[in-house]
Amino acid sequence: MPLELSPELPMATLLKGYPGARRALFAAYHIGGCQSCAYREDETLAEVCQRNEIEVTDALRTLSESQTRDQAMLLSPSELQSRLASDDPPLILDIRTREEFEAVSLPGSVFMTQEKQTELFAGNQKRAIVLVDHSGRSVLDQCAWFQGHGLSETRGLDGGIDRWAQDIDSSIPRYRLELE
Repeated sequence: MPLELSPELPMATLLKGYPGARRALFAAYHIGGCQSCAYREDETLAEVCQRNEIEVTDALRTLSESQTRDQAMLLSPSELQSRLASDDPPLILDIRTREEFEAVSLPGSVFMTQEKQTELFAGNQKRAIVLVDHSGRSVLDQCAWFQGHGLSETRGLDGGIDRWAQDIDSSIPRYRLELE
């Protein structure tokens, strides 16, 4: 069940329920991107808006619209599974650490390196791209980055490799990151 947006949400809860919220608030209002415009995770959205002289209804609308755009950048594990079985499967780029990739990865996926990114950004990449992280928390920012560089057919795996292991392929070992 999706988190309901409310002015009384603590920022920590908002950021967990809406992974793209940090990006949306920074892009729209330049808050949260540096020390001078930072917010505490225990502050409510209403408190952050009041301190930054932002109408809370505007911030709620911005966050809702951002969530809609973010959802369009994601593929469910079952959608990815269908695309992989098609005649034109996407390129799967794994954006996790090298250690994570070497320990467990989706069959056919490619580890994302700076060289690979440069190659994709410079070339005529027409093939769809699906980015995979651990739990889907950082994939939205990477999707926006790729799309901003002209790779409009870039999507992220909703829930990352962890959800893939739960929903599609239980033979893929699940793991927990200490820093998440």
